[in-house]
Amino acid sequence: MKVKLYIPLLTVILMALGFSCKSKQNEVSKAVNTKQKPNIIFIMADDLGYGDLGCYGQTKIKTPNIDKMASEGMIFTNHYSGSTVCMPSRASLLTGYDQGHASVRGNPVWTKSGTPVNLKPNELTVANELKKAGYKTAIIGKWGLSEGNTKDNMPSNHGFDYFLGYKKHSDAHHYYWDTLYRNNDPYILKENNFSLKQGKYTHDIFVNEALSYIEKEKNNSFFLYLALTIPHLELTVPEDSKKPYQNLGWPKRKMNTNGHYKNDDEGNATYAGMVSRMDRDLGKLFEKLKELGIEENTIVVFTSDNGPEYESKDRFFNSNGKLKGGKRDLYEGGIRIPFIVKFPGKIAPGSKSEHISAFWDFLPTACELAGIEPSNNDINGISLVPELMGNTEKQKKHDYLYWEFNEREGPIQAIRKGDWKLVWKLEGKPELYNLSNDIGESENLALKEPEKLKEILGLLKNVRTENNEFPLKTRALAVKKRGEK
Repeated sequence: MKVKLYIPLLTVILMALGFSCKSKQNEVSKAVNTKQKPNIIFIMADDLGYGDLGCYGQTKIKTPNIDKMASEGMIFTNHYSGSTVCMPSRASLLTGYDQGHASVRGNPVWTKSGTPVNLKPNELTVANELKKAGYKTAIIGKWGLSEGNTKDNMPSNHGFDYFLGYKKHSDAHHYYWDTLYRNNDPYILKENNFSLKQGKYTHDIFVNEALSYIEKEKNNSFFLYLALTIPHLELTVPEDSKKPYQNLGWPKRKMNTNGHYKNDDEGNATYAGMVSRMDRDLGKLFEKLKELGIEENTIVVFTSDNGPEYESKDRFFNSNGKLKGGKRDLYEGGIRIPFIVKFPGKIAPGSKSEHISAFWDFLPTACELAGIEPSNNDINGISLVPELMGNTEKQKKHDYLYWEFNEREGPIQAIRKGDWKLVWKLEGKPELYNLSNDIGESENLALKEPEKLKEILGLLKNVRTENNEFPLKTRALAVKKRGEK
């Protein structure tokens, strides 16, 4: 009886305040609908090293917001990028294929013909899959998979409803670039001059656009791929981000300011400032999710596309951690990357996973989160949902992970099977490491473990499909024509 009296009374009050029962019911209905499928935000840094974050051991660069994300979610210690450079790595992430099967296996100049290879026309991506599940989809930042003069293979051709960012990955080398793309059309920043580093810092544009996008789509299930360009060369950042690092007695690292990259004069304070600026801005994104009341229904991933370049050899920041090598290597420093996932109420806070995984696992993971099956049965990825949700006994494992890379020092192959890792420059001798006790890949066990070497070399016979543009042969033409950075 009390309920029957309460409803008319509530109706009178709402009508007096200018609301109707119908509008109120619509609002409630919308709120219920948003809870059906989780929002998915995938944040990718560019050339950030395994050891560049506090939660992975960094002591000089401050990353409090990402560290807090790690404490509230799960941190992976054995996660790998798709490749050791950006274009093939992003292709593996989006399509679910490793570098033995992906359509894109190298940066633009490093094809056999010298002509860039993009994703195949209408090649399925994780965005296509999520659209089938009713998601709104967007990429903000660096696309880098539509090289050359073609207007094909834009994000809209691969499942993304919205795009703001760099079309070509070489344009993304410049933080004051004057031409981005909004969807399929040029988006001109008239005040920008990349050679003088004047105008709007593009990273800031991307962060603000991401915040606006989340606000706009808060009542929908959405997938946002936020592909940031920090801390890729060129090293430049507004002065306010450098200031906290300028009077700490750090050694100065002089940068080339007149080459392809329009670097700032001094590298160390700039690099630290870039990473901290990214961290600051991700803090804004995390707060936006709370403000909109959608944090509990949003899974956030943070990672990097490959290992570090700025500090692949210099060790002031120890960006590689204990790992050997950096960008353009298939040693651990080139491909093992930070990977953090937060999903409040679903992923245990402060959890750590040693599960061996890679970029090509993202597509099936996203599909399972959305309640669908991947369209392709032949992808290399395996869903990480059981691991994320604490059901480790149900988590399927890879028999092996495989990479290949062919630029100036190629071709190189690498394969990880359990704790064993093979790195083979095809013009040299195979290198065999046991990562369980030699994460720095310092002792080549090829001669001491002939049976294990034979076993893993045997795997290489069946780990790849042939690709005319990416043969496992030295590419003299590409080396001669090389203009890619």
